Order: sequence, then structure tokens, then C-alpha cells
Amino acid sequence: MKAMILSGGRGKRLRPVTDTIPKPLILINKRPLIEWKINYLKKFGIKDIIICSGYKGKKIKNYISKKNNFGCNIEYSVETSPLGTAGAIKKALKNIFDESFIVLNGDIITNINLKKMISKPNSIAAIELRTNYGTMKIKNNKIIQFNEKTNVENIWMNGGIYHLSIDIAKILPTKGSLESTVFPKLAKKNSLNTVKFKNVLWRSIDSHKDIETCTKEMIQKKYTKFISKR
Repeated sequence: MKAMILSGGRGKRLRPVTDTIPKPLILINKRPLIEWKINYLKKFGIKDIIICSGYKGKKIKNYISKKNNFGCNIEYSVETSPLGTAGAIKKALKNIFDESFIVLNGDIITNINLKKMISKPNSIAAIELRTNYGTMKIKNNKIIQFNEKTNVENIWMNGGIYHLSIDIAKILPTKGSLESTVFPKLAKKNSLNTVKFKNVLWRSIDSHKDIETCTKEMIQKKYTKFISKR
């Protein structure tokens, strides 16, 4: 099975760092995001990888080449102009010859078990919604408890990891969003699945604060196995 890593975004909220390097080369725990993604896929036996790049994509390719492709077969699908998540996948599909494939957003760090995804085509990894704000437990209009920065139970969010059937090519636009254009169509046909994950490491790197928070989270004892094995 092949996997695509969507790595074409500009990362505007991470400026000025992303003025000189693409977002996938931002360091998390002394390693670039793209390196974490490749090693994550290798842990699940996936070594055929397509990097969907755009902004400063040559720098991503140069970095991976210097690392001798990390022992993987790595191909590149390069956007000359932004295509959106759906468009990027459609462009890269010419390199897919299996019945299904994995897609990862390039800006997340996670230890989600991909083996649970592989058994369900057209599925989205779902994680419990996380809030960076304090929540309150209320009874009879009285606040009885404060919970700082906690998960919101039984409210699920898109984890940015997908297992897609090759048949999705029929509804992929040349340019557009997978999340707002394609997934609603599949959901309407009752053909979109989910795999739920609770209490996992998951962090989207969208701001400088996310880099700091993710670095601290990854070195916690319960995640050391994830970051120490390559």
C-alpha cells in the first residue's frame, strides 16, 4: 500500500520561519515534520510514499535526498499552483496502482494506529475534540467544576488521516478541498466510514505555540516509545 503526505501548504501562520523554508521542514524535537511523517509510516510497514509538495518543494526533496530517502521508495507530485487537498490527491493518483491508499496531512504529529485504518476503505481517523480553553461543568446554572484544556467527550474531529479507495478518483475535482467538497458527497451516499481513537498523541502544527506544545507532549513518558523508535 502507498501513502500520500500532503505537504504543499505555505504555513502563513508560522511566518517568518516559513518565509525561508516550507512548513514540512519545521523542526519538532530537533527533526523536521516530514521526517516524523516518513518514520511514522515506516512503523506500519508503509515504505512507498508520495510527497505532494508545492511551496518550496525543492527544499523538501533536497532534504529527503540527503537522508537517502530514509530507506523508502519516495516519489513526488509537485503543484505549480495551489490545488487544495482534493486537487493534490487527484494529481498524485497517477502513481497509485492499488485498490486503496493512505493519505496524511503533512502538518500533524500523531501515534494513531494505522493498522486499524487499513481494514476500512473510505475512512477518516476521528479523535475526540480538544479545546485549548477551560471548560466548566454546570448543574442547575451553578458552576461545580473547572476543567482546563481538556478533551470534549463524544465530540469527534477529523484527525487528518484517511484510507481512501481508488474509486474516489471519480469525484475528485482538479482543484478544491477534500474536506468540504468530496467528503460531504460520500457522507450523503452513506459511504464514508470512521475509525475512532481516544487518548492518542495528536497535534496539528499551525502556530508557533503548537511547536512548543507538541515538543513538550512528545517527550512525556507515555509517548517515548513512539519518538524513540525509527
